[in-house]
Amino acid sequence: MTAGSNLQRRKIMNSFKSDNPELPLSSVWLMNAISEYKGKQELYTKQAPQILKTLTEMALIESAESSNRIEGVTVDKDRLKPLVIGHSKPRDRSEEEVAGYRKALDLIHIKYDGLKINAKIIKELHHLCKGESWDAGKWKEKDNDIIRKHPSGRVEVIFKPVSAQKTPAAIDQLCLTYEHSIDQLKFPSLYAVACLILDFLCIHPFRDGNGRVSRLLTLLALYQHGFSVGKYISFERIVEQSKETYYETLNKSSQEWHKGKHDILPWFNYFLGTVVKAYKEFEERAEHTSPSRGAKTALVQAAIERQFGKFSISDIEKECLNVSRIMIKKVLSKMQTSQKIKCLGKGQAARWKRLVS
Repeated sequence: MTAGSNLQRRKIMNSFKSDNPELPLSSVWLMNAISEYKGKQELYTKQAPQILKTLTEMALIESAESSNRIEGVTVDKDRLKPLVIGHSKPRDRSEEEVAGYRKALDLIHIKYDGLKINAKIIKELHHLCKGESWDAGKWKEKDNDIIRKHPSGRVEVIFKPVSAQKTPAAIDQLCLTYEHSIDQLKFPSLYAVACLILDFLCIHPFRDGNGRVSRLLTLLALYQHGFSVGKYISFERIVEQSKETYYETLNKSSQEWHKGKHDILPWFNYFLGTVVKAYKEFEERAEHTSPSRGAKTALVQAAIERQFGKFSISDIEKECLNVSRIMIKKVLSKMQTSQKIKCLGKGQAARWKRLVS
């Protein structure tokens, strides 16, 4: 039996409700921009292999750190590189989850072309990024609500995902519908990926770790459609930097999702925006292999703006290839004078911190 005949017997998954979605010009423009950036990236990958190696390492560290930190899982900054790049042995549950996320990224980066998006791979990604958790790789056993905690202590339920009982069938249905949409070229590929991720998050199939799996699924699906910028620039960091907008657009696009009356466009345009930002960053970093003095200053400033919490000169050096430590110190000094950052110590190992204006 074909995927098409199976779909005739099942309800089409919620976000795939229209065969010919009417997309606003803003969405079309963003998709066209992404296509142009994609072509440029293919040229850079042939011209600057050394910078790509460094960017890949940076993206792995940032992705493992940011995706876990969004969910409240943090590790000491000094432990990140040993865990993610050096394969150091985890010391606690948080480090297990960061190291596990790295394994999930490895699986996608290396084997994406042979991975089919189905219940099996979704469970495998969850198992990897949840480490030794008792329910790693298992669907939720109880219904789970998505809540918002107010400063007053009041807890508000903002969305009720698919019930635990209906979750396995919902995931199978989602994967089948997504596969059918790709095989039949029913949607632009980027639109299909956005539908896949929104529906996955609305099903919310796991007790914990849904956000992390959704970001891994995003990376995998984009890879399979030829958008491989996530290998060099961390989508997870970009999401973390726009976390408020991320949750806001998810909330908007999930309203009346169960009835199939929701509006996917807020989420879709946010999703496209993150992909555009990733490609812009890639182009900026790739172009600055031998930057001018003015470009070097801009490059260092941009790297500082991307930092979370405390950071060191070494952290900035990793992001600013071919920029001298002397130049980085000059930019740090200038930004400290303008009260954009603050030095928290003395000497080469001193930490710095961005100041919120």
